[in-house]
Amino acid sequence: MSETNHPVHTHHRICPLCEACCGLEIKVQDQKVISIRGHEADVLSRGYICPKAIALKDLHEDPDRLRTPLIKRNGKHEPATWDEAFAEIEKRLPPLMAAHGKHAVAMAVGNPSAHKIGLLTYFGKLARAIGSRNVFSASTLDQMPKQLASGLMFGHWLSTALPDISRTDLLVVIGANPLASNGSMWTVPDFKGKAKALQARGGQLIVIDPRRTETAAVADAHHFIRPGADVFLLAAMVQVLFAENLVNLGRVAPWVQGTEEVRAAVASFTPEAAAARCGMPADTIRSLARQIASTPKAAVYARIGTCTQQYGTLASWLVDVLNTLTGHLDMEGGMLFAKSAAFASNTVGKPGIGKGVSTGRHHARVSGAPEVYGELPITCMAEEIETPGEGQVRALITVATNPVLSSPDGPRLAKALDSLDFMVSLDIYLNETTRHADVILPGLSPLEDLHYDVAFPQLSWRNHARYSAPVLPRPEGQPEEWQTLLKLTAIVQGQGARQDADLLDDQQFADDANRLFGPHAAAVIAATGSLRGPQRGLDVALRSGPYGDQFGLKPEGLNLKKVMAASDSGGIDLGELQPRIPEILRTPSGKVELTPPLLLQDLERAAQDLRAPAPDLVIIGRRDVRTNNSWMHNLPTLAKGPFRCTALIHPDDAVRYGVADGGMATLRNGHRSVQAQVQVSTDMMPGVVSLPHGWGHNLPGAQLRVAAERPGANINALLDDQLRDPLSGNAVLGGVAITMEAA
Repeated sequence: MSETNHPVHTHHRICPLCEACCGLEIKVQDQKVISIRGHEADVLSRGYICPKAIALKDLHEDPDRLRTPLIKRNGKHEPATWDEAFAEIEKRLPPLMAAHGKHAVAMAVGNPSAHKIGLLTYFGKLARAIGSRNVFSASTLDQMPKQLASGLMFGHWLSTALPDISRTDLLVVIGANPLASNGSMWTVPDFKGKAKALQARGGQLIVIDPRRTETAAVADAHHFIRPGADVFLLAAMVQVLFAENLVNLGRVAPWVQGTEEVRAAVASFTPEAAAARCGMPADTIRSLARQIASTPKAAVYARIGTCTQQYGTLASWLVDVLNTLTGHLDMEGGMLFAKSAAFASNTVGKPGIGKGVSTGRHHARVSGAPEVYGELPITCMAEEIETPGEGQVRALITVATNPVLSSPDGPRLAKALDSLDFMVSLDIYLNETTRHADVILPGLSPLEDLHYDVAFPQLSWRNHARYSAPVLPRPEGQPEEWQTLLKLTAIVQGQGARQDADLLDDQQFADDANRLFGPHAAAVIAATGSLRGPQRGLDVALRSGPYGDQFGLKPEGLNLKKVMAASDSGGIDLGELQPRIPEILRTPSGKVELTPPLLLQDLERAAQDLRAPAPDLVIIGRRDVRTNNSWMHNLPTLAKGPFRCTALIHPDDAVRYGVADGGMATLRNGHRSVQAQVQVSTDMMPGVVSLPHGWGHNLPGAQLRVAAERPGANINALLDDQLRDPLSGNAVLGGVAITMEAA
């Protein structure tokens, strides 16, 4: 008897594994994924995918992925029902808050939440309900300097100027590797293809980096730079613009203020003064500045390498200053701003003017570090747990984050987590951080969840609107992630865990509608009455957004129904980026603020540091296209192949420090040390070691079996959690002085 041929169903989904957000075509048979490929019609990625997308099948089927809640009993995590897990939280968390206050509870959220609309839009509801000042996220590990600089200059944290790569003739990339990342705070799938197109039309790609990265390998020119010296290079290039009368603000001139203040602030940063610290000849610095200024369509882009250092905010600011002074800001072929269909604060309210951003509305109890964008530096978390006194953190809620591996001095943080009175984690893995939790609530597989990107269309190379329906059914009895967060919200508000999540959502949506729409709230509630959870908030955001139907006033406009209907055809293309100044500005002055006082003050610190000698040997991180998050090391498709957690070292340094290719080296930073396998390579600048981020899967209690087979060395175990950019609170992860010897 022949077997029945069951039908194959085709689904389209936004890839949730990195900022590229590529469109996928996923074929399913008998509730099993049988193929994943790029969606050729996708308006953003046009069929491009990287190896991570294929691993979505591994992630969904991973036997280590949690599918039931766990409660720690007698030091061991045991399966529990959802009712038991919520009951345990209700029994322990509210009494702790009543005894010690709201600040005794900390919250930490990781970057996978940015790819989960339910987590991203409902985590804030839980945070507001708790009301603690102790909110932490992965933003202070990689991007807060750029957000702060953008906010101070343009008036909002996500008003980030992006390279117009499809029309530029010169792209200068500093401390970034978009060939591996496909953009970071710049959603640009298939960067390699776009770079080749740039070169084919006669343009140039120039990379400045301490490592000859994958991006540098396809560039027209690559220049080494000493890690942490980006601020000196950028300030020196700006100084050249003034010294050689190359400043030309272009079309944004009427809306820029502070030009002469910049001239005075960078006067001491001559190329000759910066050359030694940068490890770059003064003539090269001058030549780069002249080339950027003389190319009509040019863009300078910088990312993680420029953010994860002690001058991260200054470097991020100076990139935008350089683009502005050369006439490339808000210009076709230069740097433009996306116009998102939903959720973008720079598309609502009065255009061209606003409140701007502020920091320091509260401060960390122990270090005094200022709040930035509602968060404290994640590197403050351990000391807030360890240090006795009023406001000591005694409980922690983590959402999709693994700071024991991803933040500096993980061993200290792990010890601190063990001392907590109570810890809850919402996560899909029992990992190096969640192993400390008393209760773990599993999230859904991305294939079981609906999605719309909230943040990334605000950072995309092209304007668009795309929606993903669930590919596979949600397991019976498992709540959606937004429902889990609402249940936790009800618990901390004293309503109890037995509250119906849909009723809670109705109440909260009604409150939000009354606050936002006033007398029109009832109509908005009625218009979205058939929707629940993030779908309802998304429909409101789309309809009231810049392309929206305004609840029927513009029938041709967008709403959720239209965006959902376009899923199979690749989404809705909203066109190339266009100039948006002055409309995008939300600064109190209505101008591009070139010289925020906070930044000018810190530039004085950099000026004093300019002539200090550079360390003999420093360490930087790196990431591979397959492993930009620690849990990806547990997916067989991504874990296979050559061992990637190696210490890249220049041949001269191998001889100098007595280490051999393939051998083991001990890397030290004071009392901290790790051992790593050596890989000798001329891709490294002499005096620099590169070790990838997110490894160290050898800690007891974690359940990541594939990752544990090749655990690697944790670079963050070498790093000091007290070292951070003072303005943004971002951790210093690169340019840290170390010593090295054969193990």
